[in-house]
Amino acid sequence: MARGQKKSRSQGWPIVLIDESGFMLQPVVRRTWAPRGKTPVHSSWDRHDRLSVIAGIALSPVRRRPRLYFRVYAQNIRSEQVIQFLTSLRRHLRRKFLLVLDRYSVHRKAVRVLLESHPDWLEVEWLPAYAPDLNPTERVWGHSKYGDLANFIPDDVADLHQAVTTSLEAMGSEPHLLRSFFRHAGLEI
Repeated sequence: MARGQKKSRSQGWPIVLIDESGFMLQPVVRRTWAPRGKTPVHSSWDRHDRLSVIAGIALSPVRRRPRLYFRVYAQNIRSEQVIQFLTSLRRHLRRKFLLVLDRYSVHRKAVRVLLESHPDWLEVEWLPAYAPDLNPTERVWGHSKYGDLANFIPDDVADLHQAVTTSLEAMGSEPHLLRSFFRHAGLEI
């Protein structure tokens, strides 16, 4: 990715790292505190509804301030949703950007379509295979699922949607937290 970083700096392009994840109605059970003798009990049933979320951390080459963009979907993310997300991201950034992503087949198809139709506003760098720890966006999912939403039992999909949106918006308003995700991935800002 060093080659991409140099190109981004010299051309003034933002770097955008994207990834997607799923959020289930089943709670992510984590250890918690409780008064002695009052064991916490989660009451939930076997529910399989879920939400899919795509997120991108954009890093400005000048200000070096990371920003979090995301979109929530009721169905699995396919190449159409990746194209929609990147198109809306382009409207926010208003310039060409360097996209860094893994080699997931949905990503490859979406990038191929975008490069054929809009070759002037996108440069692509691929992460090495089997290296999710190099993508800071992976930490977004960990912080949301195992931090903000740990032990959370939503009533329904709408409740889960609201909780996920609230968690990601709060994360997006903390640039120091997003910077820590880059440090964890071993990337310089």
